[in-house]
Amino acid sequence: MERELLTFPKGGIHPPEYKGLTEHLAIEEMPVPDELEIPLIQHFGAPCKPTVKKKSEVSEGDLIGQVESGLGANIHASATGTIKDVGISKNPVSVACPSITIKVNKDAPQKDYKPENWKELSRDELLGRVKSAGIVGIGGAGFPTHIKLSPPPEAKVDTLILNGAECEPYLTTDHRIMLEHAHEVVEGAKIILTILGIKKCFIGIEANKKDAAEAIEKAIAEHSNEFDIKVKLLKVKYPQGSEKQLIQSITGRKVPGFGLPFDVGVIVQNVGTTKAIYDAVVLKKPLYEKVITISGRGIKRRANLRIRIGTRIKDIIDFLGGTEPGLAKIVMGGPMMGFAISDVDIPITKTTSGILFLTDDEIDTRPYGQCIRCGWCLDACPMGLSPNEIGIYVEAGRAEETAQFGVFECFECGCCAYVCPAKRPLVQFIRLAKMKAKKQ
Repeated sequence: MERELLTFPKGGIHPPEYKGLTEHLAIEEMPVPDELEIPLIQHFGAPCKPTVKKKSEVSEGDLIGQVESGLGANIHASATGTIKDVGISKNPVSVACPSITIKVNKDAPQKDYKPENWKELSRDELLGRVKSAGIVGIGGAGFPTHIKLSPPPEAKVDTLILNGAECEPYLTTDHRIMLEHAHEVVEGAKIILTILGIKKCFIGIEANKKDAAEAIEKAIAEHSNEFDIKVKLLKVKYPQGSEKQLIQSITGRKVPGFGLPFDVGVIVQNVGTTKAIYDAVVLKKPLYEKVITISGRGIKRRANLRIRIGTRIKDIIDFLGGTEPGLAKIVMGGPMMGFAISDVDIPITKTTSGILFLTDDEIDTRPYGQCIRCGWCLDACPMGLSPNEIGIYVEAGRAEETAQFGVFECFECGCCAYVCPAKRPLVQFIRLAKMKAKKQ
């Protein structure tokens, strides 16, 4: 008997997956480049303050950036070497940000981490290791994980959901992590459950990754059953991996507008973040490397690479043999929620999920037209918003009045722009409306 596939009730789309380009490729270690350019803001919150100076010597895993107050996460040296510069880096979102450049010592041995018995640690010690390691939500906006795992006392959290949906086309890093590191993901789930003081965990995996679901279920069966951990298969539908949609798909609970998951008793963590939590707690290893998908038909060789944070995109291109002549666009992230970039000197961060090298055949460059009032964007929006009205108001110079259409509830999934027959840049309109409304 086929298992029931879960999904959310409103909206969503089914774009071509293109996961076949990399889903069969095992995680590959990329050699450390000659230089690493490490941004000091890789998280939701204020930039870190550098704890090192130019010409300082650092070892792999050393603390090099620290948040003094407010939201933020520590940043660590991705390799052993000498601080070449404490300056400014290019950034695809904020244009520029403070950074630290390390000239790598290629002769230094790679750091060796020994596992420890985490069950002997208290909740505060577990949470302390997560905080010290500088872990953020690596599948989303980079919210500091130690904050997320400390919900307010009035929040009655009873359920942990691990997000293994990976619904963005092309991206396959979570898929490979679940296949190759199933034990660490399940053990990481147990660490999170211990920190939260609860027993129930659901791991949501889209049905196009049944091999990953089987690997996780096998790992669950091999662990002791002190926790209630179950895999839930999800329909292949974008944006299945969005936090609010995932919660509704698995539990039926609906997070209120402007609410947070803990308002309905749930904490959500990405499976990659969960693996990083395992590394932090069991190995005392900071978050300074991550797995990202390099895909698209515009790169010579596609891969799922484990890369040191601070590696520049141009170094990744060189390692994979260069680009193809038909390359038309480079995107950091997935094609739905990523950012097109025009410079390959940009370094990857903790939240980089992929880099796509897309040809003319993979993108749509047709000019956009006027709204034809078809209503397709209304049907596709998983939040039940009015993207068409937001776009019209922005074009009319009335962006500040778009709150009535739910602009601040939009998480910019791109469903509206994808289905629009007039090819209107609705996500860009929405971003502009948010910016202008906040200024007012």
